[in-house]
Amino acid sequence: MKRERGFFTDRCRKMNSTEDLEYLQILIQYQNGFLISKVMFTACELGIFDLLRESKEILSTKTIAERLGSSIRGMERLLDACVGLKLLRVDMKQEGAFYGNTEISNLYLTKSGPKSQYHNLMYYSKTIYLCWHYLTDAIREGKNQYERAFGIPSKDVFEALYRSEEEMIKFMYGLNATWSICGRDVLAAFNLSPFTVIYDLGGGAGALAHECISLYPNCSVTIFDLPKVVETAKKHFVSSEEQRITFHEGDFFKDPIPEADLYILARILHDWADEKCVQLLTKVQKVCKPGGGVLLVETLLNEDKSGPLESQLYSLNMLVQTEGKERTAAEFTKLLIAAGFLETEIKRTGKLYDAILGRK
Repeated sequence: MKRERGFFTDRCRKMNSTEDLEYLQILIQYQNGFLISKVMFTACELGIFDLLRESKEILSTKTIAERLGSSIRGMERLLDACVGLKLLRVDMKQEGAFYGNTEISNLYLTKSGPKSQYHNLMYYSKTIYLCWHYLTDAIREGKNQYERAFGIPSKDVFEALYRSEEEMIKFMYGLNATWSICGRDVLAAFNLSPFTVIYDLGGGAGALAHECISLYPNCSVTIFDLPKVVETAKKHFVSSEEQRITFHEGDFFKDPIPEADLYILARILHDWADEKCVQLLTKVQKVCKPGGGVLLVETLLNEDKSGPLESQLYSLNMLVQTEGKERTAAEFTKLLIAAGFLETEIKRTGKLYDAILGRK
C-alpha cells in the first residue's frame, strides 16, 4: 500500500506540468461527451426548444417547468447546462433568469425547424445509445447488440431496426433529416443528368429521391425498399401527387432488380459485410444499362487510418447495430471491381458523406 500511495502522490505532483494538465483537460472533454449529448437529447425530448420557439418570447424557469410538467429544481439545472452549450440564451432580470432559443436550436433542435434534426437525435437517444451500452460486448463478440439491448434476435438486421411502425418512422425521419442537409452535396458531386431512369435502393422515406428530382429535372426516381417500408413511406412521407417518384416493393438481396440507368446506394453498403456487398453490387451490375452506373454514398475512412473521427465512430456504430463497417475509398473500389464495374471515381465533398461512382 505504501508503494501505491507513493506512486499516486508523485503522479499528482507532476500534474502541475503543462503537458499533464492539457492531457487531463482532453480526458475530461471526452468524459463529458456523454453528458453533453444526454443534455441535448433530454432537452429535445422534454420539448424545451419547441416551447420556446412557439412562445416567441423568453420564459422563466418556473413557466418552462410548469408548462412541460417538470420540477423547477431539475429544469433550472438543465436550462443552465443548455446555456453553457450555447443551445439557449439567458437574460437575467430582477425576477430571475429568463431563457430563449439560440439560432442553432431554432434551426436544428425544434421539430418545426427548417433543418430539424429532432427525430435523428431521438433515434440516437432511444435506440443507438442503448446498443452502445453494450459496446464492450460487441468488441468481444464482433456482432451487433440488438438482442441484449431490445431482446430481439439480431440475425435479421432490418427486422430489428424496423421492430415496430413507431421505430421505423423514427428511423425514416432521421434519414430524411440527414439528406435534407447532406443530400444535395453528394448528388451534385458528379453530373448525373445523363441518367434519367434512377433506382434508389433502400431509399426509405424518399428525401434523397426528392433532392435528386429537384437537382435533375429530367430524371425519375423509383424507391426500391421492403414492402412495410414502402407502405410507411407512402402513408407518411411521399405524396401520391409526386409523379416523378415511384415505389417498387421488394428485398434487393432476394428479389429481381429492374433495369435502370443509375442505381443509388446511399448508406447501404456500410450495413453489410464484404461478401454481401459484392453480391448486391454484382446483381446491380448485371441489370444496369450499358453506360450506366451505381452511385455509392458513404462516409470514407482515410487510407492511413488517421480518421476522420466521425467515420471511425460510425464504424463502431455499424458494429453495435449491423453486420457492416465503414470503409476506405480503396476498399469501395475493390468491391466495385469485384462486382464487374469497369471504372470507379471518388469525389470527396468536404462534408459528412462522400460519393463513389462506378460505371458499367
